[in-house]
Amino acid sequence: MRVRSAKLVGPLGGVRIATNLASTIRDLKRPKARGRRGLAIVEGVRLVEEAQGAGARFVGAVVSTELARTTRGTALRATLESHAVAVQEVTPRVFAELADTDAPQGIIAVIEPRRWKPDDVTLDAGAVVLVVDGVQDPGNVGTLVRTAHALGARATITLRGTADPWGPKTLRSAMGATFRHPIIVFDDPGFIAWSRRHDVTLWATAADGEPLERAVAALHDGAPRAGGVIAVIVGNEGAGIRPHLNAVAARRVAIPLARGAESLNVAVAAGILLYEVTRGH
Repeated sequence: MRVRSAKLVGPLGGVRIATNLASTIRDLKRPKARGRRGLAIVEGVRLVEEAQGAGARFVGAVVSTELARTTRGTALRATLESHAVAVQEVTPRVFAELADTDAPQGIIAVIEPRRWKPDDVTLDAGAVVLVVDGVQDPGNVGTLVRTAHALGARATITLRGTADPWGPKTLRSAMGATFRHPIIVFDDPGFIAWSRRHDVTLWATAADGEPLERAVAALHDGAPRAGGVIAVIVGNEGAGIRPHLNAVAARRVAIPLARGAESLNVAVAAGILLYEVTRGH
């Protein structure tokens, strides 16, 4: 391995001597390691650009010769180095072992993502948040984060059983939204207590719920708490929302489907719900 720089910018802005960044990346492929160390890995030119543009704190980056084949890749490396981010160049074989994608673009960065706290999110009248209950597919979770950010949700809350929002595949599916959109991880009691403390109205998706258009119409008709905070809950791909969360939901809503259609992808359903609720709220 050829080491381009001997220093890394630490999570708290200090400087520490670089060890083996490749070993760190291997370790961070495990969810427990990401949680313990408070770090995540970001792969690909666009995703690293998004992280850098959003002001994420970089621990370092590993690159291969592939990165220098494009002007964009070369410029990205120069930008990182100009911000005192350590860049280590490794052989193509080592990089292929570290990469999580089938067609790697020559750069993998280690970042310290922002860990949002519930009080960091402003919940004024009319705010909408997305709640993800046990969605297991990382691609779906990333798309949910991307959708929530694009449609103006104040935050995305993830509950037990949900794929790690800072996993490599989840980050790629979110397309950079994770670096700008608040994500809060709750256990069930904490979420329920938080929703009651902020007088949040919970909308749970359910195949046998009231039609979405009727529920949205009630927002215009001055229904009780119509101007308050709404949390839209979507559940596991197969099992749906867990019963005890359904039990505390003020409304159970359904998206009307064409005859013969059984269900929608969870991220597609969330997009429809968030669009209608934010538009009607």
